[in-house]
Amino acid sequence: MSEPVHVLYCGECTLPVEYCEFGKTLKKCKQWLHENNSEQYNKLYNSEAPAQSSLSKEREAEISESLAKMQLKEERKQAREMRKLQQEKILIKRIPRTKHKNIIAISNLDQFDIDMKKLAKKFSSKFATGASVSKNIEKKEEIIIQGDVGEEVEEYLIEMLKEKGLEGVKVGIIDEKRHLRKKKEATGI
Repeated sequence: MSEPVHVLYCGECTLPVEYCEFGKTLKKCKQWLHENNSEQYNKLYNSEAPAQSSLSKEREAEISESLAKMQLKEERKQAREMRKLQQEKILIKRIPRTKHKNIIAISNLDQFDIDMKKLAKKFSSKFATGASVSKNIEKKEEIIIQGDVGEEVEEYLIEMLKEKGLEGVKVGIIDEKRHLRKKKEATGI
């Protein structure tokens, strides 16, 4: 009986490490492999022996050139997406309710790959108040928190985004004023 083969999968592209060179994120894959398994990295990328290939040298050059273009294109795309995310703005709206009570609505979080339900639960336990996820008028999800905790939410979101590497994201607080109708008092006859 033969022993089972142990396959090492890349932490970046999730392919076996031998196939990372055919993916779109070769530089990140090499860096991950170097940090996590330097022996395998040296075996794959620092070997002096030329790889045996059944392809002609011209065809092999064409393939490596097209792979390099594809990888460069993917890196630029990821950089553009990161810049776009950093230009986005998270809105924290303070909405007045009756008798000097407020609720906080946090919108535009879905763009940052954040689990809204987990974050609502975190806010609920952190501020000891009710928090839930609901859809706003534009059919986008937002977190609704009962109570006036806008500044604390802003500080927490800024720290959370720093941990994710998104320091340039703007977090803004907006006071939304609702005109509450006063009940007309009935006058007796």
